[in-house]
Amino acid sequence: MSKPATHFVCQTCGASSAKWAGKCEACGAWNSLVEEAIVGGPPKGLSDGAKHKKGHRLEFVPLKGVERNLPRRLSGIGEFDRVVGGGLVPGSATLVGGDPGIGKSTLLLQVICKLAAQNRVAYISGEEAIDQVRLRAARLGVADVNCELASATSIRDIVASVDQTDTPDILIIDSIQTMYVDTIDSAPGTVAQVRTSAQELIRTAKKRNFCVILVGHVTKEGMIAGPRVLEHMVDTVLYLEGERGHQFRILRAVKNRFGPTDEIGVFEMTDKGLLEVHNPSALFLADRRGDTSGAAVFAGLEGTRPVLVEVQALVAPTSYGTPRRAVIGWDSGRLAMVLAVLEARCGVTFSNADVYLNVAGGLRITEPAADLAVAAALLSSLTGEPVPAEAVVFGEIGLSGEVRRVSQPEIRLKEAAKLGFNQSIMPKTDNGRKQALTTSLKRIEIDRLSELLPLFQDAPKVKRA
Repeated sequence: MSKPATHFVCQTCGASSAKWAGKCEACGAWNSLVEEAIVGGPPKGLSDGAKHKKGHRLEFVPLKGVERNLPRRLSGIGEFDRVVGGGLVPGSATLVGGDPGIGKSTLLLQVICKLAAQNRVAYISGEEAIDQVRLRAARLGVADVNCELASATSIRDIVASVDQTDTPDILIIDSIQTMYVDTIDSAPGTVAQVRTSAQELIRTAKKRNFCVILVGHVTKEGMIAGPRVLEHMVDTVLYLEGERGHQFRILRAVKNRFGPTDEIGVFEMTDKGLLEVHNPSALFLADRRGDTSGAAVFAGLEGTRPVLVEVQALVAPTSYGTPRRAVIGWDSGRLAMVLAVLEARCGVTFSNADVYLNVAGGLRITEPAADLAVAAALLSSLTGEPVPAEAVVFGEIGLSGEVRRVSQPEIRLKEAAKLGFNQSIMPKTDNGRKQALTTSLKRIEIDRLSELLPLFQDAPKVKRA
C-alpha cells in the first residue's frame, strides 16, 4: 500500500512546502510548518490535455434583482446592528475575533438571545460544556430564552443537523479552531482543518440561507489565528478590542460586504454582561481634567460615527543614550514622523527626552487626522502649558510641516458642540466649505504646524532659515 502524499503547511500564512524547514519562506515565521496530508488536488491528466467531463452551463440573471433591499435580521442591540451594517443578512457568514476572555462568547450569547424573539437560533460550543453555557446565560439573565444549545466539534455532525428544510435562522459556532473534519488527517486548529471546516459551514449557510457566526481565536499579534484566507471566505469580519483591566470594549468591523467598514460599537463590561454605550464621546471624556498639560481632545471619525477622545502625552528627561518612545492606541511609526516634523520644521527638540503617548479609554486610533492633536499634546507636555480646555483638535500633518484638510469636518464640529466645546484647532478650509460649517464653535484655522507654537506661551521659537 502506497504512503499517502503529504506536504508541510505554514500555520501562520497557509503556504505549503514539499520539505520541512525551520523558517517559512513566504512569511518568515519560525517553526510554523506542520506536516499534513494532501487533500483533493487537480484531476489526473489535467496537465497533459486529457478529456474531462463537461461542466454545467451557468444561468445568468440581470444585475437588477427583484428584491431592492437586502432583508435584515435585527438583534435589538443597537451597537451590534450598527457594526454589521443594520442587521444580519440571511445567508451571510460573520467572523468574530478577539483576545481570550475579552467577551466574545458573552456578546454573542446576548445577541443570539435577543434574536431568539423572532428567529430560530442555535448555539454550538466546541470549547465549553452545555452546563457552562447555561451558567453564563443565568448570570446574564437570559436563561429563559428559547435558544437551541449543543456541544459538538465534528463538522460532519453539525452539517447533518442544520442541512435540512427546518434549519435555524442564525447559527453560532464557538469556536472555529475547535472544529474538525474527519476526512483530514491533521489536528483541530491547523490550517487545513480551519479552512475546510469554515468552507463547509459557509457552503451550508448559503445553501440553506441562514446566518452563521464563527468565533475565531487571535494570535499574540492580535490577528485571527490561521491563514488570511479565512477572512476572505466570510462576508464580515469583526474584532472585539479592549484592555483586560478596562471596562470598555470596542467592536470594530474591518470587513463588511453589506455595510461600511471601520464602523465601531462601544460596550461597557459589567457583571450583567456587555451594555451598550450610546454616547461614547461623553464616556471617553468623563475623567478628563481640562487644566492638565500634555492632553488634547481629538475629534475623530470611526466609520460614520464621530468620536471625541483624549490624547495624552508625557515628555520627560531621559536617562538613557537612546530616548524611549512608548505608544498605546496609536501608530508608533506615525509618532516618530510627527516628532521629526516638529524638530525639522519647528525647531522643537525631543532628542533628549523620553516620549510616552496614550489614547485614553482603550480606543485605538488609525486615521491620520489625529496628527495635529498628537502634536498639540506633545508641545503642551514639553512647555507645561495646557491646551485650551474647551478646544478640540484635528488635522493631518505633512512632512513639509503643512497641516492638511481632513474629511467631514462639519460632523466632527457638531459632535464637539453637542458636548460643550466652544472652539476648535483645525486646518484651513476653503470659502465653499466655510459656509457649510454652521456650528457656533470658534475656529482657529492653521496652515502650517509652526502656527501651533504661539498657542503655548513658553514654546520654543521657530528656527529661521
